[in-house]
This record gives sequence, C-alpha cells and structure tokens, in this order.
Amino acid sequence: MKIIDAVAQSAPFYSLEFFPPRDRAAWPEFFAVVERLRAANPLFCSVTYGAGGGAAAGTLEIASRLTGLGFTVMNHLTCVGATPDSIRSYLEKLARAGVENILALRGDPPAGGSVRWEDCPFTYAADLVSFVRREFPSFGIGVAAYLTPHPESPSFAEDRLHTAMKIKAGSDFAVTQLFFDSREYFEYVDQLRRLGVTKPILPGVLPVPSMDLLRHVLKLSGCSIPAKFYLSLEEADRKGGAKAVREAGAAHAVEQIRQLMAGGAPGVHLYTLNKAEICLRIAEQVGPL
Repeated sequence: MKIIDAVAQSAPFYSLEFFPPRDRAAWPEFFAVVERLRAANPLFCSVTYGAGGGAAAGTLEIASRLTGLGFTVMNHLTCVGATPDSIRSYLEKLARAGVENILALRGDPPAGGSVRWEDCPFTYAADLVSFVRREFPSFGIGVAAYLTPHPESPSFAEDRLHTAMKIKAGSDFAVTQLFFDSREYFEYVDQLRRLGVTKPILPGVLPVPSMDLLRHVLKLSGCSIPAKFYLSLEEADRKGGAKAVREAGAAHAVEQIRQLMAGGAPGVHLYTLNKAEICLRIAEQVGPL
C-alpha cells in the first residue's frame, strides 16, 4: 500500500524509523527490537540508506524482510552517486521485494568524500522525485522537510521554496527532521500551506537518549534546541548521568507528542535509534493518539 493512502484512511498514528546495523551479526537483535515495536502499531517503518548509499544492499534486504513480516516499509533513496540506471535497478529490486514506498533525499557524501553536484544526474531531491514519479508511478514518494534551513540555503524563505518545489514535483508527503519545539512545526506547516503545499507534513520526534548522541545529531542536522530544554538535559546529566538524560528526553518527547496531537498533526514519526523500550514507554505514557 502507498503510505499516502494509509495516511488518508487512518486516525493519528505512529511511524518508526530504523537504521540497518552494518554488522550482520547484530541483525537478530535488530529484528527482536522490531518485533517489540510492533506493539506501537506503526502505520509504516522507514529504513535508512547510509551516506552516499553506502548501506544500500543492507537497507534493501532489511526492507524486504520487514515487508515479509507485514510492515509497510519506506526505503530511503539518495541522489549521491546515483545514475538513472542505478536508480531504475534499485527500484525494480524494491518492487520485486514488495516495497512500494521511498523517501527521496539528496543525501550526504560518504565520510571523507565530496561531491560535485553539478556533475551528478540528480542534483536535488526534486530531480529524484520527478524521475521516480515519471518512471515508477506506482511508488509512493516521501521527502524530507527541514524546520531549520539546510546549511547551503541562504535564507529560511528560500529553503521553504525549495521544499515546496520538491513536494510539488510529485511527492505524496513530507517527514520533518527532528525538532524539539512544537511551535516550530506548526509555523513551518503554515508557511508551506501559504506556498500552496497541501500534502501531509509528518513531524519527526527524537527521544534524546544521551548528551553525546544529542550533540552528534545537532552537529549533523543543524537543528535547533530550546535553551531551557538543553540546560535541563545538562543538569540531568550532572545529577544522574545517562539514565537521567534518557528520562528527561522521554518526558520531553511525551509532552511534545501531546502538543502535536492537540494541534492537529496527522501523526508522529519516531526516530527510534533502534531502541524499543523508550519508544514503547513514550507511547504508553502518551496514550491513544
């Protein structure tokens, strides 16, 4: 099923993001986590692809296995290093595996590498969206939305315009990068609506697991975090260490999800970090969406 069709038929929902372990020896533990998270009744699961498509084969296999387990799967797909032939080949493999949805991304170069985008067949995610919509019309297509502008965007306004362009290029919906202030999400959606975007914008929520990972995520994504929340996490870390940070992060996620639901968000996309316990606890504390 296309995810957009499931969204249209569903009450507020959870969706989950997983990343494939690079070490196949960790796969049994990964699938055990997936089975535990079935209790959250996710509308769909997304599976990441790795910088430069470096984990493409593992992503494909895991996406195929998740589909076989009864999950609706959205496979990440990036422009980096891609050619029309490689994209066709990959999408044909997805189709044979029963995977019917992709998240179209520009992507990042592999660690230590660089990309001359002007030499790439697909320069922007919008190029990839247009290609897939034209050549594989049966696929569902999602794109990423960034509440904090991409580092290469000269302004908030231009970043919003580019997001609107890639949604209008043929995508069905957008999933936001993580954020920590629900007001930013509603303001962002309002801005896209004024640009003529009518498709669903799904908010992405990350339960903060540790200060080290939070700093890593902030560095990679460029997203902002309210100073009061960041200081509360630092205080939790000083007083209670990693466990206290996890508790504070989970409590913030619970409140954030409640605010998003109260404001009319269509659902919540949880960045699971392949952790079941904290996600299930959050869903239990939030209660029915």
